[in-house]
Amino acid sequence: QVQLVESGGGLVQPGGSLKLSCAASGLSFVRRVVAWFRQVPEKEREFVAAIAWINEPTRYADSVKGRFTISRSNAENTVYLQMNNLKPEDTADYFCAATAPGAGVSSDPARYSTWGRGTQVTVSS
Repeated sequence: QVQLVESGGGLVQPGGSLKLSCAASGLSFVRRVVAWFRQVPEKEREFVAAIAWINEPTRYADSVKGRFTISRSNAENTVYLQMNNLKPEDTADYFCAATAPGAGVSSDPARYSTWGRGTQVTVSS
């Protein structure tokens, strides 16, 4: 069974940090782009960051540049999102997603064929 499982979400105060993980089972991240998206109720899913198979290139939404870092461990078949200096507007459900093998980096959710169920991040004092 193909699964992407996110973990690491939670409640954090403004200015705090969280590290999200996306672990794959039944699917290899080899040659796939993996991305993080986020969504709040009644809004469209928003691109956060993406990383190619060989670490570069990476791409970030302007709203998270300088604060979030995406990385991957191909040996562990896991992708991470380190989130620093969190703001209340970062509050959302965070989803990881993977493309088909060989696809390029994209911020378009339609380019991603496999999705996790999400992990909730709440930034509040």
